[in-house]
Amino acid sequence: MARDPESTSNASDQPLLIGQARGPYDITELDTPAEDLEKSHLDLGAVLVPVVEGGQVTVEMTADHQPEAVYLVTPYGRLTVAAFAAPKSPGLWREVVGELVDSLKNDGAATSIEDGHWGREIVAEVPGGSHRFIGVDGPRWMVRLVASGPTETASELSQLSRAVLAESVVRRGTEPAPPREMLPLVLPPVLAEQVAAAQQQMFAAEGGEVPPGVVVPDGAVTGAGDDVQPAQQAAVTEPSGAADDAGFATGDDVDSADDQPRSAGSAMQRFRRRR
Repeated sequence: MARDPESTSNASDQPLLIGQARGPYDITELDTPAEDLEKSHLDLGAVLVPVVEGGQVTVEMTADHQPEAVYLVTPYGRLTVAAFAAPKSPGLWREVVGELVDSLKNDGAATSIEDGHWGREIVAEVPGGSHRFIGVDGPRWMVRLVASGPTETASELSQLSRAVLAESVVRRGTEPAPPREMLPLVLPPVLAEQVAAAQQQMFAAEGGEVPPGVVVPDGAVTGAGDDVQPAQQAAVTEPSGAADDAGFATGDDVDSADDQPRSAGSAMQRFRRRR
């Protein structure tokens, strides 16, 4: 996306704050106070993602009970943001694009490349659904967002994806890591406690039966969104299918462009601006 040189210069002279849609941000360069960031973002260790109004948080666990992925489940589909170690020189995402396109084609998806806000975006179409991959190179890191949802909401989901990524924050840390290695995913204490409680319920179920209100196909844990702190309650549930799942979480409708933003860190502001 072309930017006006004068406006870019003026922006660089301003404090770098959440709510300016100038991300994804490196946390070492961000001027937003930590206490404000805690109110607007879900801290997942290497990456902090903005809370999406009307959404839920789903945690997918590995076989050895470690968090593997955290999804933001919205009325339009689900998003996941992950950070990876990268060389000092930029260009990792460009390499990944070619490899990922080949892999998606081999899996039978119809793929295309679109020119997005940060450059190349991959779109993979499968029957009934769509996946969008957006990557951004940063200082010794690369952040990648994957958006998956039904075909009929692909346009809204793509706009929301860019809104979320524009307000995401990367915490690279100083530990050495080989390029392409995913940076550590750490659950916030409240979410981790809910995950543990839900897993205990699942394991305590006798005769394959599950306690009321808990569904156990695949072992992902979901937390219901509540104001700016999602996952106040947790239950075991099936991970949402990326392309053909009809069970996407529903919540409050997305605010219209005329509404006032609810918080400076809300991804919905970015969504409205890019519509």
